Amino acid sequence: MSRLWQARFFTTVNHLRDLPASEAPEIAFAGRSNAGKSTAINILCNQNRLAFASRTPGRTQHINYFSIGGAHVGQHRHDPVRREEIRAMLVDLPGYGYAEVSGDAKNHWQRLLGDYVQRRRQLVALVLIMDARRPFTELDVQMLEWFAPTGKPIHCLLTKADKLNRNEARQALAYAQSILDSYVDEEGNGFPFTAQLFSAPKRVGLEQADAMILELLGLDQADRPAEPANSEDEPA
Repeated sequence: MSRLWQARFFTTVNHLRDLPASEAPEIAFAGRSNAGKSTAINILCNQNRLAFASRTPGRTQHINYFSIGGAHVGQHRHDPVRREEIRAMLVDLPGYGYAEVSGDAKNHWQRLLGDYVQRRRQLVALVLIMDARRPFTELDVQMLEWFAPTGKPIHCLLTKADKLNRNEARQALAYAQSILDSYVDEEGNGFPFTAQLFSAPKRVGLEQADAMILELLGLDQADRPAEPANSEDEPA
């Protein structure tokens, strides 16, 4: 059983000042409102309605936190002992890309997203979710531009891969990786950006995504057995 299956709702926030005080590592999920972000989170966590998919795409404009480990109590409880038991946080960022959102709400939304991904110290990586048939829209690139200067990893899930044939899927993956490889630091070194194909209905790429997320959060180390003691150090 994956540790991601332990995920439970923790809190929801609409301002940076309300972000949890937990020191647990966070991995954030970002993507267009119709890219299948909620579906991806739910299947990775083996739950049906952990991440909420609004009937009106683009209306979910808060940052939602899901905790792994701990007692799964809300941040409003202000219980530092229970917060310390939390091993990691999954962070569901507002979906972006719908014109129906009002101007003021959209501006707040963009500031919230940008400030969070650029400044949140506990954030260790970003999972960028894109429709494999339409990757790297203008807003996806904006998210990349916001996050790239941090030097932290990005892992792209190219969702709805089941809608492509084998050749199309291979081309989509190669294209995505070429875009990611084009991002380099001032010394010309590439960033730790990766991509994979993903389909929730067909469970394509599920194990690969699970392993990557656990590795980025450091939870894969927690599942490994302890190294056996060196026989030379054992008493005779």
